[in-house]
Amino acid sequence: MINFDEVIAIDFHTHAEEPCCGPRDDGYDEFQAGMARYFKNPAGAKAMLPSIEETAVYYRERKIAAVIFPVDAERETGFRRYSNEEVATICAENNDILIPFASIDPAKGKAGAREARRLVKEFGVKGFKFHPTMQGFFPNDRMAYPLYEAIEEEGAIALFHTGQTGVGSGMHGGMGMRLKYSNPMHVDDVAVDFPDMKIVLAHPSFPWTEEGLSVAQHKPNVYHDMSGWSPKYFPPQFIHYANSILKKKMLFGSDWPAITPDRWLKDFENANFKDEVRPLILKENARRILNM
Repeated sequence: MINFDEVIAIDFHTHAEEPCCGPRDDGYDEFQAGMARYFKNPAGAKAMLPSIEETAVYYRERKIAAVIFPVDAERETGFRRYSNEEVATICAENNDILIPFASIDPAKGKAGAREARRLVKEFGVKGFKFHPTMQGFFPNDRMAYPLYEAIEEEGAIALFHTGQTGVGSGMHGGMGMRLKYSNPMHVDDVAVDFPDMKIVLAHPSFPWTEEGLSVAQHKPNVYHDMSGWSPKYFPPQFIHYANSILKKKMLFGSDWPAITPDRWLKDFENANFKDEVRPLILKENARRILNM
């Protein structure tokens, strides 16, 4: 198990990008090449991104715990999802550093809700990642509610991508990705209807940054991770709220492997955050909502 007194931080947002249960799908290389251009990441179309095991080694060397998840977007993208069970199993083998989250397309309805309950009870999954743009749904669509109900009742966390995405950026038709789904204000309804479910808004929510901050401020069960952007590019309002009324709700996240924690933490050191707020963002807030 993770020794939280020894780790220096908890990265709340890392991706299991490479298939752990088979080869890449057709089209996946082009998709990853687009991501590499967007994030100015040297990993391109033909480069193999880190496996979950390699991710564990990287984070262990740095004494950083990591929440890691796949994204179930096969319905919209055509790329088959990775096995939640296999991701969780690899995390269990590296449970000194990795914290397993899963991903289920809410369109799977009652079957998805059953899967969520089983993943929590049998595999120790702590939360579930939603990417409304990649999964093609508004978070407050009632079709997702059976899945949210299962997550809430099992005491797990719901993590929602918000704002613009690097997925499909610059590609023909944006790879079919519709940004409208990821306005964080749609998550406000979810926070009202599931007040006992911990919700995390991922990223600074651009161009709806203030909407995301308002939801996190207004709803006691909503938190905000800071992944997907280098801290040197954070909007001033985002830093202001992190230093003040949301200081106990903001979470360090990198967006590994698109953005490395090395880069994020270096820029965080030089950003305008208060000294007393930094340990809350880096570890204490995440440790509290993970209840670990």
